[in-house]
Amino acid sequence: MENFSIYLERVLEGLPATLWATGGGIALTIVLSFLAGIALLSPSRTVRGLVRIYVEGFRGSSEVVQLFFFAVALAIFFGLPWNQTAEGLLLIGIIVLGLNHGAYGAEIVRGAVQSVPKAQREGAIALNFTPVQRMWRIILPQAVVEMLPPFNNLFIQLLKGTALLSFITVPEMFQKADELRAVPSFANDLWIIYLILLVIYMLLAVVITLVMRWLESLAARRVGRSVPSREKALARGAAA
Repeated sequence: MENFSIYLERVLEGLPATLWATGGGIALTIVLSFLAGIALLSPSRTVRGLVRIYVEGFRGSSEVVQLFFFAVALAIFFGLPWNQTAEGLLLIGIIVLGLNHGAYGAEIVRGAVQSVPKAQREGAIALNFTPVQRMWRIILPQAVVEMLPPFNNLFIQLLKGTALLSFITVPEMFQKADELRAVPSFANDLWIIYLILLVIYMLLAVVITLVMRWLESLAARRVGRSVPSREKALARGAAA
């Protein structure tokens, strides 16, 4: 335990890269989720087919393999030396995290949009709203309330997925912690090192959850709904 401060300092050296990967991955995930999710509802069979290839391709393949593929393919086919710098490797990691989790998020968006009652759509048509107006003003505000809980889980999964970036030597927290494993004098303290890592990931996940719950409450109030308290939700679950 006398080396605790050394372990903590080394792990925290990787925190900026973890935060950048998480924030960038979440931002790209949101964009791709909405674009792909709405495209899955397109009347065009071609559009739906192309987006379905993207969704199933990234959901059905290994995230680690995707990381190595992009790191190599960008350099070979596009002449981009991204895999030669820490910043470039981090950018590759953000792209892969966004593409991978965006494929899962697309299904969340599609399901939430389809869950909006048919009467809401018919009412918007009766008011002569254009398809864009119906989606933007009537459907999406209600669908977003349904999306936020599963997106919370997806973003936490993305946070944990940042540890995979160590495979392409991005200097994030897990990579920094793993470097300590190579030091013989720290061999008996590996449990402390990984415990520090577990606690930091847990705290970051709590932050994501708090932000998402706040957004869920905000979105619910916007459409005139009330979000039940955690106690009431647990009570209903026990009663069921």
